[in-house]
Amino acid sequence: MFRAAAVTALALCTSAFSVALATQPSADNWLWLEDIEGSKALEWVAKENAATDALLLNRPNFESDRQRAQAILDDDRQIAMPDQVMGDQITNFWRDAKNPRGIWRQSPLADYLAGNPKWTPLIDVDALGKSEGQSWVWHGADCLAPDYRRCLVSLSPGGTDSDVVREWDRSTKSFVTDGFVVPQAKSSVAWKDANTLLVATDYGANSMTSSGYARIVKQWNRGTPLSAAKLVAEGQADDVRVYPIALEDKSKRWSLIGRAPSFYSNDYRILSADGRRYLPMNLPETAEIQGVLNGQAIVLLNQVDGDLPQGALASISLADLAAGRPAKLQLVMQPSAAQAIEQVYTSDNILWVKALDDVEGKLFAINHDAKTGEWHSRPVPLANNATVQIAGGIAKDDRIFATSETMLTPPSLYAVSLIDAPKLVQSLPATFDASQMTVDKRFAVSSDGTKIPYFLVRKACSTGPVPTLVHGYGGFRAAQTPGYLTGQPYRAGPLGLFWVEDGNAYVLANLRGGGEYGPKWHEAALRENRQRSFDDLHAISEDLIRTGVTSKGKIAISGRSNGGVLVGAAMTQRPDLYGAVISGSPLKDMQRYHKLLAGASWMAEYGNPDVPSDWAFMSKYSPYQNIRQGVTYPPIFLYLSTKDDRVHPGHARKFAARLQEYGNHVYYHEFLEGGHSVGSDNAEDAIRAAMLHGFLQRELTDKK
Repeated sequence: MFRAAAVTALALCTSAFSVALATQPSADNWLWLEDIEGSKALEWVAKENAATDALLLNRPNFESDRQRAQAILDDDRQIAMPDQVMGDQITNFWRDAKNPRGIWRQSPLADYLAGNPKWTPLIDVDALGKSEGQSWVWHGADCLAPDYRRCLVSLSPGGTDSDVVREWDRSTKSFVTDGFVVPQAKSSVAWKDANTLLVATDYGANSMTSSGYARIVKQWNRGTPLSAAKLVAEGQADDVRVYPIALEDKSKRWSLIGRAPSFYSNDYRILSADGRRYLPMNLPETAEIQGVLNGQAIVLLNQVDGDLPQGALASISLADLAAGRPAKLQLVMQPSAAQAIEQVYTSDNILWVKALDDVEGKLFAINHDAKTGEWHSRPVPLANNATVQIAGGIAKDDRIFATSETMLTPPSLYAVSLIDAPKLVQSLPATFDASQMTVDKRFAVSSDGTKIPYFLVRKACSTGPVPTLVHGYGGFRAAQTPGYLTGQPYRAGPLGLFWVEDGNAYVLANLRGGGEYGPKWHEAALRENRQRSFDDLHAISEDLIRTGVTSKGKIAISGRSNGGVLVGAAMTQRPDLYGAVISGSPLKDMQRYHKLLAGASWMAEYGNPDVPSDWAFMSKYSPYQNIRQGVTYPPIFLYLSTKDDRVHPGHARKFAARLQEYGNHVYYHEFLEGGHSVGSDNAEDAIRAAMLHGFLQRELTDKK
């Protein structure tokens, strides 16, 4: 189903001889830590976990922090976010203290809209895991319109990106006997019709890309084994992936195949009108399909295309493409210089767009005139100076669900239409007293003169320098937008709240490399320009010192995943500036990242270290390679999961070991489950929040 989609996310003057020398790898005495499940490596992990536990779990406030964090995460007043509207029913996935792995459930839509949902359980993930002897983590369900009876349910063992896909019957509330089952893999599966699937999965030898994703799509007919499925598309071994797409347009369903030669390029093909073959759509290679409205595919342009500007939305006729007729892109929406299109949702007659405007949410409704082919846009007021997210919708009613929140205002869910004012469906009650706190949006000036926005929250009475936590990402077109403080920073629960309540400051940084101002903001820190993202973080930190918010050595920096490259580079470049570092599920070894798990898929973002000219710029910031003996680095807390099959655990393990080898202080905690997100349930997230709070207190506030 393709109703809604997130707008998803360097030249040297050296001789060939000197570049070749720069590429020679140094001996890596910690390479054995890349053996994920190796007994020696796991013994090392257990020892490091125990050492960190001994420092943090017995702190006086640890248990109260853990209990409060879990109470916040398990609060049964949390918003029941919509999953999918299925006729007169709506589904939701819910986790709380009684259902730590969650329960998928449904309510009559009318009751949900009235704020009084009547939930009926569909799948209890905890009970299912217990009965099947599996540590299942929910990865979602795709139910086929128009009756939504048959669903493809995805379940992951332990939270890995790879999962099992099983057919489930919503009317009988049971898995279908002899139904479709796709074994565990990093698969992409889409309904072609009620009796046919398009399946990209692990078909055995040579069926996966070097990035670990499927490179073959087959058509699987009901009643036949998966081994008998018919090949419909295949890519190259060095592609990122090949995947099926289903575009739902009222009663029409369009089948497409996407091939991603790199992380930021796509080659789309559409099933021909006669159903015999898949025809090239000939879209710009960096364009991304976002949805469909009245037979028009909605396309995000990440590069200029003729007279169509970068970052704009355009449309193209699917009927013409399926018939093999020439078709031309037409402008739908052009964002301003301060805007970035971040989300798109198509209801039956309206294209809904969520944009960022100086990193604040704006909502737009766009109509298509079938007679003239023109598009007409209008703003839809929802909230000022807030983060807005599209959370799905009711297609046939041309209504969407949208949330609004700030760092101090809890999220509210609205039903939005063009007929009447937004209707409040549910609000999360305030979980802390924000009356004595303030939020400011500020701009720091980076080393090249670019203004970098950031959001600062602290107590209103704060008058002098206080310890400050700065969270950043700076990559993959992923914008960092302010959210309610109980969920900041990402995957650390209410850590931001605890920190500000202590009298400290919390900052969300909007670094280049993200998507805050569209594709240009991302490209500014791509590949050989990566240093700009690190410079932006340094500039924000120095601005906080200059304006009296904090002082040198009292700044903690935090980053997850790609943010691990960010904070790793920052601490090795400016160990004098930072007093503590938090790094979750991180990339650290940029010389080997492309050889580890999904790393090869990110070479369009970072570069290929096997190419001498690429390693020449990557080697200047790669965190692992830039740890220097004799330098004292700020203490770092590394957290991750053994089951992370996206970013290899070896990155964090080796980084910790090398720092310790050179006499530096490291806190380390590797959770067994949870995958790349680390937390497989709220209990683990609560433990992590309490541990990180204790780490920050121990390193920044206990020490005078």
